[in-house]
Amino acid sequence: MTHTANPIDALGNKLAEAALTTLIRLCPEVRTATAERQNAACAAMRAVSAAVVNELIDDARDAPGVGHLAFQTAALTLAHEGLRVLRAG
Repeated sequence: MTHTANPIDALGNKLAEAALTTLIRLCPEVRTATAERQNAACAAMRAVSAAVVNELIDDARDAPGVGHLAFQTAALTLAHEGLRVLRAG
């Protein structure tokens, strides 16, 4: 893994990894889905990522003691978008 100087980029990378891991655990058939369906799922996750990261930052700022829960919620939100697209196709 490369070093990321920007903390927001680092957060985004960790969140993306957590969301993809969650997606694969919730929907193991993603492994055998066509590249088109996999790309569509990733595109859906990217489409909401800015809003999800902003909400995560706001939640962590408002309640720093539960920042880990805000992160998990963000990962689940992204994974849900990917899952929604995979199962719709």
